[in-house]
Amino acid sequence: MRAHIVHAHSQPDSFVSAMRDVVRGRLEAAGAAVTESDLYAMGFNPVLSPKDFGERHDPTHLTYALEQRYGYESGTLAKDILAEIEKVLAADLLVFTFPVFWFSVPAILKGWIDRVFISGPFYGGRRIYGAGGLAGKRALAVFSLGGRQHMFGPDAIHGELEHGMLRHFLQGALGYVGLEILSPFVAFHAPYVSQEDRTRILADLSDYIDRLDRIDSLTMPQLDEFDRSFAPLSGT
Repeated sequence: MRAHIVHAHSQPDSFVSAMRDVVRGRLEAAGAAVTESDLYAMGFNPVLSPKDFGERHDPTHLTYALEQRYGYESGTLAKDILAEIEKVLAADLLVFTFPVFWFSVPAILKGWIDRVFISGPFYGGRRIYGAGGLAGKRALAVFSLGGRQHMFGPDAIHGELEHGMLRHFLQGALGYVGLEILSPFVAFHAPYVSQEDRTRILADLSDYIDRLDRIDSLTMPQLDEFDRSFAPLSGT
């Protein structure tokens, strides 16, 4: 198996970085070839720009998604984007390690998605969800947050986590391009727990990675339940 880790934490001694190290170690112990994009360490630029395109299909007006497709086909996308695309396309499993900020992912990870998950090889037209460009690959999110576990759920103060707070990332980004989304590993209340609890969380994560092939996947929209315009079929 080929795995690629996308790591989004600025501090190498953080708990999220420790989780990243556990993920990498267990995957390599299982025989996986692991690559990594440590976004802060790389100084990855998360900001969209006309400079992302060495050659423009339409030099008079920038429609970013359309220029992404043209730039990829012509080989004129910025080199940092092309390098990340190659890592993703080569992987069987993508792992995202990050802290939750303000009900979302860190800005640097959002910018990585914006620049790397491009129109064409990743999605386009009806090529979304199960027909997306990354269909057949799996993704796992491993993240920390400050809230306690009881704060998340159907009747909890923050509502659902996977299908609520982080739906925009898990479904709107990862699922949209065809990835099978494994149920995420969540380190709750991470900044406030004891060292003993942190050690237990890392041990739980190690076991989680060892059981990847038995982890349930999140439910995503099924295209056969919608018509050509993506309107729901009657009776579904």
